[in-house]
Amino acid sequence: MIVPYIWVMPSDNGPEFPPGTDDERELLLSWLAFLRGAVLRNAEGISDDEARWTPPGALIPLVGVVNHLTRVEWRWIDGGMRGEQTSRSEEEFRPGADLTITAAVAAYRERAKATEEAVRELSLAQPCQIQEGTDLRWVLLHLINETARHAGHADAVRELLDGTTGE
Repeated sequence: MIVPYIWVMPSDNGPEFPPGTDDERELLLSWLAFLRGAVLRNAEGISDDEARWTPPGALIPLVGVVNHLTRVEWRWIDGGMRGEQTSRSEEEFRPGADLTITAAVAAYRERAKATEEAVRELSLAQPCQIQEGTDLRWVLLHLINETARHAGHADAVRELLDGTTGE
């Protein structure tokens, strides 16, 4: 039985780097999950008002980071790898009040599960349909990069919000 990595990320004992493995697919998925955990830890224990806070004129609110990363995985996996129609909107960075932080986190966890299932079904060499000359391996590295960048962003927002610091 394969357990999705996102569910086993520690949040109170501090994170541990993913273990090394000869299985390239699992290595890439474990690093993506590790970085998702960094984002999610920044969204723990905050109110909806706090999840929408940003310093004046700067950064993306935490709810926006979580929502954006959910949509990024959807676009690249469902759109890029499965050929489904997707869309992109600047509004995903600052979602309306109807999206709570609880709902955004739940959607991100569901998306993570769907991403992991898809990645395990597809060949790492399968061509990406929206970025010429790339494949699923490249898409996973792109998702790792995007998630890492926004995990740092989430660290900055959370520290400025209430002094909580990340890893």
